[in-house]
Amino acid sequence: MISACKPMRALMFGAAALALAVVADPAPRAAFAATSQVSITVNKAVITNGDIARRVAFLRLQRQKGDLNKLAKEQLVEESLKRQEIARAGMSVSTQDVDAAFARFAASNKLSVPQMTQIIEKAGVGVDHFKAYIAVSMSWPRVLNSRSSGGMSNQEAVTRMLQSKEKPVTTEYVLQQVIFVVPASKKGITGKRKAEAEASRAKFPGCEQAKVFAATMKDVSIRSLGRVLEPELPADWKPLIEKANGVTTGTRVTERGVEYLAICNKRQVNDDYAAEVVFRAEDLGKEKNGKNPREEKYLDDLRKKARIVYY
Repeated sequence: MISACKPMRALMFGAAALALAVVADPAPRAAFAATSQVSITVNKAVITNGDIARRVAFLRLQRQKGDLNKLAKEQLVEESLKRQEIARAGMSVSTQDVDAAFARFAASNKLSVPQMTQIIEKAGVGVDHFKAYIAVSMSWPRVLNSRSSGGMSNQEAVTRMLQSKEKPVTTEYVLQQVIFVVPASKKGITGKRKAEAEASRAKFPGCEQAKVFAATMKDVSIRSLGRVLEPELPADWKPLIEKANGVTTGTRVTERGVEYLAICNKRQVNDDYAAEVVFRAEDLGKEKNGKNPREEKYLDDLRKKARIVYY
């Protein structure tokens, strides 16, 4: 099963494979003809035969083997549990985040959004089904991170430190975010703003003078991100921070505009808080051969409390 902590990574199989899957395998389109008859309920959430058919088509597109109908049901039940917990925790990503992820997925397969949409529809998956999958894949790690942030007691952290011969060492960054704002109604100027952001990096005077520096330019804002430990770095920014050669990172186009980060300070730390963060990251990273044990227990608890009925 695809891990939620690695959203869509297993789907990056290239445009040729996508096109071949649609042309060579007409079965997904036949499966899509399934009715909207209720097949499973998870608490009060309904999973229909149509949902299962779309997931089977999705699994075929991924070249999955085995009993696809059974696997589809397992995935959809688990996603329903996750979706309900995401809603309870109020940690769902936005529609804009999902649309942006879909566009990135299309681009990674050298396709435009309309082309990707056509392929997904012809395969019998449906864009709505695919985007619902993306939304859960992106939102669930937020719930896990939030849970793990408060999930390690002082006793657990101390026990782990006692078991380790040395406290783990990690890198501490003090960061500022530099945003060259691009209004939603003016996305056409993104290229120009990117050039301006790149040019400003060479002139960046340091974090203490950042706000004065930003005031000399139009629609540029500075946000202080404070102390961030290496395991806590956002996935989108981590490579840029680690590759930074100087005070600033490379630029990224985001929903706000064009951004880069200023590295105000960088040092190695091994205090108790840093140890706890490293331990949490290690727990979340234990998914190479399956899910994180904490995630498994979390999902098991959700299953035990849920009312799951197969019709």
